[in-house]
Formats: sequence, C-alpha cells, structure tokens
Amino acid sequence: MSEHVLHVTGMSCDHCAASVRQALLTVAGVTRAEVSYPDATARVDAEADTPAAALLDAVRASGYGAELAGETCCGASPAADSRLTIAIIGTGSAAFAAAIRAAEEGAAVTVIEAGVIGGTCVNVGCVPSKILIRAAHVAHLQAQHPFPALARHAPLLDRKALVAQQQARVEELRHAKYESILEANPGITLLRGLAHFEDARTLVVHQADGSETRLTPDRILIAAGRSPYIPDVPGLAGTPFWTSIEALIAEETPAHLIVYGGSVVALELAQAYLRLGSRVTLVARGTLLSKEDPAIGEGLKAALIEEGMRVLTDTAVTGVCFDGKLFSLETSAGLIGGDKLLVATGRTPNTAGLDLARAGVAMDAGGAIVVDDHLRTSQPHIFAAGDCTNAPQFVYVAAAAGTRAAINMTGGDAALDLSTVPAVVFTDPQVATVGLTEAQASRLGMATDSRTLTLDNVPRALANFDTRGFIKLVADRDTGRLLGAQVLAGEGGEIIQTAAMAIKNRMTVADLAGQLFPYLTMVEGLKLCAQTFTRDVKQLSCCAG
Repeated sequence: MSEHVLHVTGMSCDHCAASVRQALLTVAGVTRAEVSYPDATARVDAEADTPAAALLDAVRASGYGAELAGETCCGASPAADSRLTIAIIGTGSAAFAAAIRAAEEGAAVTVIEAGVIGGTCVNVGCVPSKILIRAAHVAHLQAQHPFPALARHAPLLDRKALVAQQQARVEELRHAKYESILEANPGITLLRGLAHFEDARTLVVHQADGSETRLTPDRILIAAGRSPYIPDVPGLAGTPFWTSIEALIAEETPAHLIVYGGSVVALELAQAYLRLGSRVTLVARGTLLSKEDPAIGEGLKAALIEEGMRVLTDTAVTGVCFDGKLFSLETSAGLIGGDKLLVATGRTPNTAGLDLARAGVAMDAGGAIVVDDHLRTSQPHIFAAGDCTNAPQFVYVAAAAGTRAAINMTGGDAALDLSTVPAVVFTDPQVATVGLTEAQASRLGMATDSRTLTLDNVPRALANFDTRGFIKLVADRDTGRLLGAQVLAGEGGEIIQTAAMAIKNRMTVADLAGQLFPYLTMVEGLKLCAQTFTRDVKQLSCCAG
C-alpha cells in the first residue's frame, strides 16, 4: 500500500469534496480516500502499483484540478498560489463576463487575445452599427418625415465626421467596459497572442515576437466569437468587396451599393446606406429573414421597396467581376452593376485555428462548438460560450453564457435557460420576435391559435402617422397560454420584452389582455392583439380595458 497526497483546485464546498472522493474511489486499487475542502487536499491509500496519473485523471474528469502535492502546472509550490487557474480564449462579451465572475470566485484568470480587446459587439458589431443606423434614421426623418407642415429637406452628410464620432464612442466604450477592467482587476491577466490546443490540457500561445507560452490551466473557456462568412462565388475572391467591418467605417457613401444577403446584418446596413443617400440593390438567396414567420419577411420587403430599395429575393449569384471601378454580379435575375459590394451572408465560428480535434472538443457541421446547458463541451474541463458555440448568436446570450460558465468552472451549478430568447432586427420598422412561430409549434406537435393585429389598430402608431407592420401572437389552442410573438413595428424592440416576460411566466392571452398598459405606447399593441382572441378591437373605445 502507498499513500498519495493530491492538491485539488476548483472545490467551493463540502459537496465538491464529496464528489472528488467518490471519483477517487472508482479508481482500481484505491482503498481509502479522504478529501478536505478547506485544505484543498486529497489523501489516498492505494495499492502500490496504482499509478498516480490515474488518480489525477479521475479528479480532473470530475471537473476539478489536481496535482501531486508539491507540484503545480507551473512548477511552483501549492502554497505559493492554490487558486483555481482558468484560461479564456477571447476578450469579447462572453469572455469578459466569465473572467469577471471567475475572478470574483477567487480564480486566477488568464485571457488570451491576439487582436483588439472587446470582441465583435463593441468594436465592429452592435455599438458602431446602431450608431450608424440611428444617424441614418435621423437623416431619413429630415427628408421623409410624415408631417408636411414641417419643411422637409435632403440631409447634408459628412460621412467622415460621422465615422469619427462613431469610432470615438466605440473607443470610449471599449476602454470603459473592457480595457479598464483589465487594468483594475488583479485577478485577470492579459496574454497577447494566438492560442491553439496542443492536447486537451495544454494551450500554446504564439506571441507577436515569435515566442511561445504554454499553459496548463485547471479549466479552459473558449470564447473566440465569429467572423463574416465569405461565400465561394466565382470571381469574388481578390476583389475589394466590403464585409460589415468595412461598411461600418467607410468614409464614403457609394453611389450604388449592392448588398448580398437577406438576414440581419445585410438588412440593417442596406437600409442605413439607403437612408444616407446610396442607391441600394439587395440580393438574397432566399426570402428575407427566412427563419422567421413568412409574414415578417414579406412585410419588411414591402417597407424597404416602398422606401426606394431594389430587393431581389430567391436570387442566385453565380459570378462577380470587378473592373477596377465597378462591380458586376451575374445573377439569376440578370446582370447587376454597382460601385461597391457588401457581402453579408452570415458569420462563421472562429474555431478553425484552435486545433480542437487535438483537445477532443466536438463541433457541429458548421464548425460551432457543441455545448450543453452548463456550457460544457465534450471535455468536462473545457467550456465554451458566445458566438463560437451552437447557442443563439446574441451578445446578451453570450454574456449570460459567460457568467454561467464561470460559475460552473469554479464549482457552482448554473444552467443557461434558452427557452425564452427575444431577438431584434434594427431595421425600420424593426423586427422583434420571441418564442415559437406557428410553424415551429406545429413541428413540436402543438395545436395553436393565433391573431395578427395590423398597426392601424394601435393608437400610438396612428399618432405617429406610421402604421407599417403588425403584431402577431401565437397561443396554445387548448389553454390559451402564450407561446410566441412576432412584431414588425417601429420601436418593435421596445415591445418584445413584455411578450418575453409573459411567455416566461406562462401567461395566457387572457392574462395579457387584462393587464394595464399605458395609453399611447406601442407596447399597448400587445394588449390589443391579445384582446382580439375574444373580441373585435375595432369596436372598442381607444383605451378600453
């Protein structure tokens, strides 16, 4: 018989110690195991031929870190720093949410980044795009507002100044929400470089000066995000096309912008440039927002065409040519020419360079990391969060996932509930959805009832002189419980969270219809739509309860 003393990291309570003890007792040859959470140690009696590596593997497989007493992954003694070590690949919303929470739980966190701190949202996504969209909306109102008694005029645009203002706010937020946190939090260390897996336990970080750093942390979180997907269209490669990144910082307004894509990014940027003065032709391979209720795409298409955009749906692009000045697209609808081309056909996970196969981390067919509701990958000590996973690609989902991953990496138990995820497309009118569509509910074997309320029945929309769009509610046919909401409306994003809360709390449409909603708000449209399940709202006074 021989005794082994292990240093165990990641335990946060006596229950964790019991889990480690149970894992050790499953190793062949082990006769006794005593684990102390306060001391972070495990004392194991085992047959003389029981390898210490088997003990370490058993502890690590149960989700905790382990080294033989007197050793650590970096060669220092445990007494020098017995904290759980966590490495995080990426510095976006998921990464930072995880880093902050893990540091609060006492872990020593290393975040790894080769590019700009902050990830997609603050740098090249949510923040700059919403600034651009807002500016374009103001420009549109100057020229096209619905009050003829007020003089309309074409906006005078200084695109360079607009980009400068936009990027100043980006830099301000990046420093306030990301860089300053690194500076102020001693539990988080930034390591510059590109990371990849050497094996399931080892990360190799290649730094700009040619050096390499190897890390063997107790836990690893992959939060590498996504990048614009470039389709394999003949002639496209090598041309100066834009992705969303270039479109957001371009200091010129094209005379004619061709946008290739029919989903969120394509639609938001296409309308923004239209309102800033470009002619815009949008080419979509299918319908607009093809994953949504068909009425959403049809309604938005009609609004965009009315505003002056040329919209070609169900149109294949078979070739691209650039002659040094102009782009020409060969399509199933004929030849299309323009001076700029924006390719916005989706985003792809940043997983190709991580050597995930060496780590045994499973991915789906599109390269996204497969995670469970606790953000675990196929390796129990490796977690993933954010857009590089198979979870919905929203920054608020990424942040929530990062926080929960950190809780679980440090010994807690937190699931990410994706049963009610609201989504917004920042076109005008906005698209806002939550829960199930009729088609989705049908595929789940659910019988539904639905109502659609056009916005000419919503007093606020009438007061705004903007009745484009509708509100649709989907309910369970037998119980009346609200299952989903689809909204196409100005400020639809400000409406949808109320529907999300109603779904989350299992409210019926009758419950929703009976609530008090402030008058002359767009969100009152939810109440009115709920009322249409039992009555004709056209026969009610304007604020009838």
